[in-house]
Amino acid sequence: MSASVSAAEMGSGISGSSSGMGNKTNGWASSKVIGLLGFGLTMVLFGLANLPNPYAKGFLIPGSVGIWTTIGMATIFGGAIVVLAGLIDLWRGHLYWGSAFLGLGAFWLAYTSTSGSLVTYFGGAAGTAPAYGMAAFWFVWMLFALTFLIGSMKHGWMTFFLFLFLVVGFILLLIEFWQVGAGNSISSGERWAVGGELVVTGLIGWYSATAELTNATYSKRLLPG
Repeated sequence: MSASVSAAEMGSGISGSSSGMGNKTNGWASSKVIGLLGFGLTMVLFGLANLPNPYAKGFLIPGSVGIWTTIGMATIFGGAIVVLAGLIDLWRGHLYWGSAFLGLGAFWLAYTSTSGSLVTYFGGAAGTAPAYGMAAFWFVWMLFALTFLIGSMKHGWMTFFLFLFLVVGFILLLIEFWQVGAGNSISSGERWAVGGELVVTGLIGWYSATAELTNATYSKRLLPG
């Protein structure tokens, strides 16, 4: 195999040796797998935490204030590791995924800083101010996801579905918090819809990473991606 990465590899994010074991050729290998895993699995956990009570309360650490079992995951795996994945991909010249991972990692780090408002909300005592503030938070991140949705088809169907579901998920969270700010209650069915949609979004990220790694390892398209 040539020392340069082929056009097909650049498009799919797969870069490996001729043995197909995913080893690097020049510089670092692609960080797409770990970036998608970090974002996707953290989103799955976040989606589960958005399910209606008593499930959501099960994510609160007993005796703590403003601490969720998702915070550590969002800070380390979803945040720091995904930011690192973005830096690696930008260094390798991958503008789309490098920028996406930097932004998605920053999203989870920003999420951890808003955990106080989220805990207040899920505890059933969210006021108008924090609820409207969180609605604005989801609005700006919806715009971020929309930016990457526009060019997603260039990078395959799974990338398109990932950002499509992410845009929809952020819109649902925006509506949910806006309703709370307006003094409306959120039904159990609505919470199931929001949490379920976020879990599916995370699973798309997980599957994309699995397909990427499997295809690179066996040097053939075993899983569509």
